[in-house]
Amino acid sequence: MTRSTKQERAYQKRRHDKWEQRSRERAARRRRITLVSAVVVGLALVVGAIVLIVANQPDEQAPDPATTGESVDPATPDVAAPLPTTDPELYDAPPDPAEAEGRTWNLTLQTSAGDIGLEIDGENAPQAAANFLRLARDGFYDGTACHRLLPEALLQCGDPTATGTGGPGYTFGPIENAPEDGVYPAGTLAMARQGENGESMGSQFFLVFADVPLPSDSAGGYSIFGRVTEGLEILQQVGSAGTVEGSEQPALPVTIEGVTSE
Repeated sequence: MTRSTKQERAYQKRRHDKWEQRSRERAARRRRITLVSAVVVGLALVVGAIVLIVANQPDEQAPDPATTGESVDPATPDVAAPLPTTDPELYDAPPDPAEAEGRTWNLTLQTSAGDIGLEIDGENAPQAAANFLRLARDGFYDGTACHRLLPEALLQCGDPTATGTGGPGYTFGPIENAPEDGVYPAGTLAMARQGENGESMGSQFFLVFADVPLPSDSAGGYSIFGRVTEGLEILQQVGSAGTVEGSEQPALPVTIEGVTSE
Protein backbone atom coordinates (compact mmCIF):
# COMPACT_ATOMS: atom_id res chain seq x y z
CA MET A 1 0.00 0.00 0.00
CA THR A 2 1.47 3.38 -1.02
CA ARG A 3 1.70 5.98 1.74
CA SER A 4 0.76 9.63 1.15
CA THR A 5 3.42 12.32 1.49
CA LYS A 6 2.08 13.23 4.93
CA GLN A 7 2.10 9.60 6.06
CA GLU A 8 5.62 9.12 4.70
CA ARG A 9 6.88 12.17 6.61
CA ALA A 10 5.24 10.91 9.80
CA TYR A 11 6.80 7.49 9.24
CA GLN A 12 10.27 8.96 8.67
CA LYS A 13 9.88 11.15 11.78
CA ARG A 14 8.99 8.11 13.90
CA ARG A 15 12.05 6.28 12.55
CA HIS A 16 14.26 9.29 13.28
CA ASP A 17 12.87 9.70 16.81
CA LYS A 18 13.42 6.01 17.52
CA TRP A 19 17.01 6.23 16.19
CA GLU A 20 17.73 9.25 18.39
CA GLN A 21 16.33 7.46 21.44
CA ARG A 22 18.52 4.39 20.78
CA SER A 23 21.53 6.68 20.31
CA ARG A 24 20.91 8.40 23.65
CA GLU A 25 20.50 5.05 25.41
CA ARG A 26 23.71 3.69 23.88
CA ALA A 27 25.62 6.86 24.75
CA ALA A 28 24.48 6.59 28.37
CA ARG A 29 25.52 2.94 28.42
CA ARG A 30 28.99 3.79 27.00
CA ARG A 31 29.47 6.46 29.66
CA ARG A 32 28.63 3.93 32.38
CA ILE A 33 31.12 1.46 30.89
CA THR A 34 33.81 4.16 30.77
CA LEU A 35 33.18 5.10 34.43
CA VAL A 36 33.38 1.49 35.60
CA SER A 37 36.56 0.92 33.58
CA ALA A 38 38.17 4.02 35.12
CA VAL A 39 37.34 2.81 38.65
CA VAL A 40 38.78 -0.65 37.94
CA VAL A 41 41.97 0.81 36.48
CA GLY A 42 42.34 3.13 39.47
CA LEU A 43 42.02 0.27 41.95
CA ALA A 44 44.55 -1.77 39.99
CA LEU A 45 47.06 1.11 40.12
CA VAL A 46 46.63 1.47 43.88
CA VAL A 47 47.16 -2.26 44.46
CA GLY A 48 50.18 -2.24 42.16
CA ALA A 49 51.74 0.68 44.02
CA ILE A 50 51.29 -1.10 47.36
CA VAL A 51 52.94 -4.24 46.02
CA LEU A 52 55.93 -2.26 44.73
CA ILE A 53 56.38 -0.48 48.06
CA VAL A 54 56.28 -3.75 49.99
CA ALA A 55 58.62 -5.50 47.56
CA ASN A 56 61.14 -2.62 47.77
CA GLN A 57 63.20 -3.72 44.77
CA PRO A 58 64.89 -0.57 43.40
CA ASP A 59 66.84 -2.49 40.75
CA GLU A 60 63.71 -3.81 38.98
CA GLN A 61 63.70 -2.76 35.32
CA ALA A 62 60.73 -1.18 33.53
CA PRO A 63 58.71 -3.56 31.33
CA ASP A 64 59.99 -4.00 27.80
CA PRO A 65 57.47 -2.45 25.35
CA ALA A 66 58.20 -5.25 22.91
CA THR A 67 56.76 -7.77 25.38
CA THR A 68 53.87 -5.75 26.79
CA GLY A 69 52.05 -4.83 23.58
CA GLU A 70 52.94 -1.15 23.89
CA SER A 71 53.92 0.72 20.76
CA VAL A 72 57.69 0.81 20.23
CA ASP A 73 57.46 3.56 17.61
CA PRO A 74 55.62 6.62 19.04
CA ALA A 75 54.42 7.53 15.54
CA THR A 76 52.64 4.22 15.05
CA PRO A 77 49.01 3.94 16.21
CA ASP A 78 48.85 0.71 18.19
CA VAL A 79 45.59 -0.74 19.45
CA ALA A 80 45.41 -3.62 21.91
CA ALA A 81 42.95 -6.45 21.31
CA PRO A 82 39.36 -5.69 22.38
CA LEU A 83 38.55 -6.65 25.95
CA PRO A 84 36.23 -9.66 26.46
CA THR A 85 32.75 -8.48 27.32
CA THR A 86 29.22 -9.72 27.82
CA ASP A 87 27.59 -6.45 26.78
CA PRO A 88 24.67 -7.52 24.54
CA GLU A 89 24.97 -4.29 22.57
CA LEU A 90 28.25 -5.43 21.02
CA TYR A 91 28.28 -7.21 17.70
CA ASP A 92 29.12 -10.74 16.61
CA ALA A 93 30.77 -9.88 13.30
CA PRO A 94 31.67 -6.91 11.06
CA PRO A 95 29.17 -5.78 8.41
CA ASP A 96 29.24 -6.95 4.81
CA PRO A 97 31.63 -4.69 2.82
CA ALA A 98 29.04 -4.71 0.03
CA GLU A 99 27.07 -2.24 2.15
CA ALA A 100 29.64 0.44 1.30
CA GLU A 101 31.32 -0.79 -1.87
CA GLY A 102 31.58 1.69 -4.72
CA ARG A 103 30.06 4.67 -2.88
CA THR A 104 31.07 7.72 -0.85
CA TRP A 105 29.28 9.38 2.06
CA ASN A 106 29.54 12.85 3.57
CA LEU A 107 29.20 12.85 7.36
CA THR A 108 29.70 15.28 10.21
CA LEU A 109 31.61 14.12 13.27
CA GLN A 110 30.15 16.25 16.06
CA THR A 111 32.66 16.67 18.89
CA SER A 112 33.05 18.75 22.02
CA ALA A 113 35.83 20.65 20.21
CA GLY A 114 33.72 21.41 17.12
CA ASP A 115 32.24 19.76 14.04
CA ILE A 116 34.52 17.85 11.67
CA GLY A 117 33.37 17.05 8.14
CA LEU A 118 34.24 13.58 6.80
CA GLU A 119 34.05 11.89 3.42
CA ILE A 120 33.85 8.10 3.72
CA ASP A 121 35.42 6.15 0.85
CA GLY A 122 33.51 2.94 0.15
CA GLU A 123 35.19 2.46 -3.19
CA ASN A 124 38.78 1.98 -2.02
CA ALA A 125 38.10 0.65 1.50
CA PRO A 126 34.65 -1.01 1.49
CA GLN A 127 35.11 -3.09 4.65
CA ALA A 128 36.43 -0.25 6.81
CA ALA A 129 33.83 2.15 5.37
CA ALA A 130 30.92 -0.24 6.02
CA ASN A 131 32.23 -0.79 9.54
CA PHE A 132 32.43 2.93 10.37
CA LEU A 133 29.04 3.65 8.80
CA ARG A 134 27.27 0.95 10.81
CA LEU A 135 28.84 1.92 14.12
CA ALA A 136 28.10 5.59 13.48
CA ARG A 137 24.50 4.87 12.45
CA ASP A 138 23.91 2.77 15.56
CA GLY A 139 25.27 5.44 17.91
CA PHE A 140 28.25 3.32 18.97
CA TYR A 141 30.58 6.34 18.94
CA ASP A 142 28.21 8.70 20.77
CA GLY A 143 29.66 9.87 24.07
CA THR A 144 33.10 8.30 23.51
CA ALA A 145 36.32 10.19 24.27
CA CYS A 146 39.27 10.40 21.90
CA HIS A 147 41.95 8.78 24.03
CA ARG A 148 45.26 9.20 22.20
CA LEU A 149 47.06 12.19 20.70
CA LEU A 150 50.36 12.46 18.88
CA PRO A 151 50.63 16.27 19.12
CA GLU A 152 52.25 16.86 15.74
CA ALA A 153 50.41 14.22 13.77
CA LEU A 154 47.10 12.58 14.71
CA LEU A 155 44.20 12.07 17.10
CA GLN A 156 42.92 8.54 17.82
CA CYS A 157 39.27 7.92 18.72
CA GLY A 158 36.57 5.27 18.67
CA ASP A 159 37.21 3.32 21.88
CA PRO A 160 34.07 3.16 24.08
CA THR A 161 36.25 2.54 27.15
CA ALA A 162 38.73 5.38 26.36
CA THR A 163 41.57 3.07 27.40
CA GLY A 164 42.92 2.05 23.99
CA THR A 165 41.73 -1.54 24.44
CA GLY A 166 38.01 -1.33 23.67
CA GLY A 167 36.16 -2.35 20.54
CA PRO A 168 32.85 -3.45 19.02
CA GLY A 169 33.13 -7.13 19.99
CA TYR A 170 34.88 -8.28 16.79
CA THR A 171 37.95 -7.57 14.70
CA PHE A 172 38.40 -7.57 10.95
CA GLY A 173 40.90 -7.33 8.09
CA PRO A 174 42.77 -7.33 5.82
CA ILE A 175 44.29 -3.87 5.45
CA GLU A 176 42.78 -1.75 2.66
CA ASN A 177 44.05 1.24 0.71
CA ALA A 178 47.32 1.80 2.62
CA PRO A 179 49.71 4.27 0.93
CA GLU A 180 52.65 2.67 -0.84
CA ASP A 181 55.11 5.32 0.37
CA GLY A 182 53.95 5.07 4.00
CA VAL A 183 53.05 8.78 4.16
CA TYR A 184 49.62 9.72 5.51
CA PRO A 185 48.67 13.24 4.38
CA ALA A 186 46.91 15.77 6.57
CA GLY A 187 43.19 15.03 6.50
CA THR A 188 43.60 11.25 6.33
CA LEU A 189 40.97 9.12 8.11
CA ALA A 190 42.31 5.63 8.83
CA MET A 191 41.78 2.56 10.99
CA ALA A 192 43.98 1.86 14.02
CA ARG A 193 45.13 -1.71 14.68
CA GLN A 194 47.57 -3.85 16.62
CA GLY A 195 51.16 -3.92 15.47
CA GLU A 196 51.99 -6.90 13.23
CA ASN A 197 48.29 -7.84 12.94
CA GLY A 198 46.32 -6.84 9.86
CA GLU A 199 43.18 -8.61 11.13
CA SER A 200 42.90 -6.61 14.37
CA MET A 201 40.84 -3.61 13.27
CA GLY A 202 37.65 -2.86 15.21
CA SER A 203 36.11 0.52 16.05
CA GLN A 204 39.19 2.67 16.68
CA PHE A 205 40.29 5.14 14.02
CA PHE A 206 42.64 8.08 13.73
CA LEU A 207 42.43 11.53 12.14
CA VAL A 208 45.67 12.93 10.69
CA PHE A 209 46.15 16.71 10.88
CA ALA A 210 49.73 16.97 9.54
CA ASP A 211 51.56 14.92 6.91
CA VAL A 212 53.14 12.02 8.80
CA PRO A 213 55.11 8.90 7.82
CA LEU A 214 53.86 5.78 9.62
CA PRO A 215 56.21 2.85 9.07
CA SER A 216 54.66 -0.38 7.84
CA ASP A 217 55.25 -3.59 9.78
CA SER A 218 54.95 -7.24 8.74
CA ALA A 219 51.17 -6.78 8.30
CA GLY A 220 51.48 -3.66 6.14
CA GLY A 221 50.21 -0.13 6.71
CA TYR A 222 46.88 1.30 7.89
CA SER A 223 43.52 1.23 6.12
CA ILE A 224 42.61 4.67 4.77
CA PHE A 225 38.82 4.81 4.48
CA GLY A 226 38.13 8.51 4.15
CA ARG A 227 39.30 12.07 4.61
CA VAL A 228 38.58 15.22 6.59
CA THR A 229 36.72 17.75 4.44
CA GLU A 230 36.12 20.43 7.09
CA GLY A 231 37.45 21.20 10.57
CA LEU A 232 41.11 20.30 10.08
CA GLU A 233 41.98 23.43 12.06
CA ILE A 234 40.05 21.99 15.04
CA LEU A 235 42.30 18.93 15.05
CA GLN A 236 45.37 21.14 14.74
CA GLN A 237 44.25 23.17 17.77
CA VAL A 238 43.86 19.94 19.75
CA GLY A 239 47.36 18.96 18.66
CA SER A 240 48.79 22.36 19.64
CA ALA A 241 47.36 21.99 23.16
CA GLY A 242 49.53 18.89 23.65
CA THR A 243 48.94 15.97 25.98
CA VAL A 244 48.30 15.49 29.67
CA GLU A 245 51.68 15.21 31.37
CA GLY A 246 52.91 11.62 31.47
CA SER A 247 50.28 10.31 29.07
CA GLU A 248 49.06 10.38 25.47
CA GLN A 249 45.65 11.78 26.42
CA PRO A 250 44.88 15.11 24.72
CA ALA A 251 45.14 18.06 27.11
CA LEU A 252 42.16 19.55 25.28
CA PRO A 253 39.55 16.79 25.78
CA VAL A 254 37.65 15.67 22.69
CA THR A 255 34.41 13.71 23.03
CA ILE A 256 32.37 12.48 20.09
CA GLU A 257 28.81 13.71 20.59
CA GLY A 258 27.37 12.11 17.47
CA VAL A 259 27.77 11.38 13.77
CA THR A 260 25.26 12.80 11.30
CA SER A 261 24.83 12.57 7.53
CA GLU A 262 24.67 15.65 5.34
